[in-house]
Amino acid sequence: MPTDVVMPQLGESIFEGTITRWLKQPGEAVQKDEPLFEISTDKVDAEIPAPVSGTLSEIKAAEGETVQVHTVVAVILEGAAAAKAKPAPSEIPKPPAATASAAGPQAPKPQAQPPAPQAQAKSRPPAVAPSSATEVVMPQLGESIFEGTITQWLKKAGDAVQKDEPLFEISTDKVDAEIPAPVSGIVREILIPAGETVQVNTVVAIIGGPGAVSQGDGSPARAAATQTGPASEPRVEAPPSLASMAPPAADATPEPESLEPVRSSPLVRRIAREHKLDLRRIRGTGGNGRITKEDVQRYLERGAVAGPTAERIPAPPATVTPAAVISPGAQRDVKGAPAPSTPLAPAAKAMEGHVEPMSRMRSIIAERMLESRQTIPHAYMVYRVDMTRVVRARERARAAFEERHGVKLTYMPFIAAAAMEAIRKHPIVNARMEDHSIRYHDHVHLGIAVALDWGLIVPVIREAETRSFAELARAMADVAERARTKRLKPDEASGSTFTLTNFGVFGGDFGTPIINPPEAAILAIGVLRKEPVVLTDSDGNDTLAIRSMQQHCLGFDHRIVDGADAGRYMSAFKDALENWTAEIG
Repeated sequence: MPTDVVMPQLGESIFEGTITRWLKQPGEAVQKDEPLFEISTDKVDAEIPAPVSGTLSEIKAAEGETVQVHTVVAVILEGAAAAKAKPAPSEIPKPPAATASAAGPQAPKPQAQPPAPQAQAKSRPPAVAPSSATEVVMPQLGESIFEGTITQWLKKAGDAVQKDEPLFEISTDKVDAEIPAPVSGIVREILIPAGETVQVNTVVAIIGGPGAVSQGDGSPARAAATQTGPASEPRVEAPPSLASMAPPAADATPEPESLEPVRSSPLVRRIAREHKLDLRRIRGTGGNGRITKEDVQRYLERGAVAGPTAERIPAPPATVTPAAVISPGAQRDVKGAPAPSTPLAPAAKAMEGHVEPMSRMRSIIAERMLESRQTIPHAYMVYRVDMTRVVRARERARAAFEERHGVKLTYMPFIAAAAMEAIRKHPIVNARMEDHSIRYHDHVHLGIAVALDWGLIVPVIREAETRSFAELARAMADVAERARTKRLKPDEASGSTFTLTNFGVFGGDFGTPIINPPEAAILAIGVLRKEPVVLTDSDGNDTLAIRSMQQHCLGFDHRIVDGADAGRYMSAFKDALENWTAEIG
């Protein structure tokens, strides 16, 4: 049986890729998940594995050719048909004379084969996916990602969907992402319900023209019921099952039939659930009428009913009064006789509240933090840094910098630049344990801890020590924004060698961070405050001055870094900030 190999969707904003190298040739055997070809996009290079085992019978896109995502680039034959798969040399496409554009023609097809009816994944029998239909596959989100969990379907069977409109949400061990529809059409069948984990390139849905809508076991009817439940039933607070990890869209408020389908992000839907809002009553100002966070905030400011779901707040037992918490004998009436005690609430009421399963991201964070604490002997060193020069330099350059580079000038690039300067002098903090050896890295891949509404992620800036101040500022703003909007690629969320985490953004003076394994150190940043400081001049005279002060805490792996090493690093870091002279650009 032939299976089409498609150009994978490597992220919401990636629409094309260039095939840089084929790792197999027609007629060669290939195993499932074995690297088949290499691609390059404007953000990531990756090896793409074979979706099935068999024989590579045809290559439809040559090396150097750029094609759109979900385009068929090769065919693999499974079973007995594979014995006849080896093509003549003339059937192997040759590289184009010039790089093809995303809309360029496909490579020539073998004369012995009829034209393919659709440039999409077609690994299921024609009875399930007719020629007018397009199969939607679980995308390959990175070289080391082999499976994903569908957390929520944003469309149900029978719904119309536009090309590139978010169709479903997935969670992997590195990122959460919204997956867009590969084509415009009608969602005819949902094959994998929310909550299930499947391998990459698995067909999860079918999009086609008007026609019958499947209502089988894997149908959208079941998936939709899993996510929202019947609209006529009241909401019942019970621990969600694994198949319903995706939250309901705006509780169980009846949806007016006259309003358009809702387009929104996971963050918007979470805010709507917290405030019991019907998103269908909010006008979206984003692309294609998409509801943004700002739209919801404006709606709330205009007086929409807000507040958490009432069922989640346990009512106090009617028989309990403040007197009930006083020990017997301590209560007495005005004549001195003991007052009768008020019965306490039944023992069954002791565990009030509700239980929810941990999200995939939360579970991974828990595992990683536990691993770090159990395997790495943490030690800490806190330095108080006078940031007055940095504050003045930022104020002088802020307006011009933001106009020139298009990003806000925060204190983070100053701190990152100082951290890079200190690592150049004391590279021991940019290392890792490997068995009974220590690996000292040639480059600093700087991790930036970003707090999300649904967890924590550490996007990475590669070779940060080679970047200018302006490049650091742009890169930090870019990865933080894409992390919050679920547009970060998996390869951009792994491989860091040294991490910065900013406790000060929440007002904390300093914190003792947990090391991001397998790194050797992490630097925590405290809040910036104006404080009275005693200054001593060269003659030994003391004066009291108002200075901008900030505390920084280095957490380090004591197997690799000694206290003296940590002190030397922090001294160099402190000196770079307190005597700031670098060009901001």
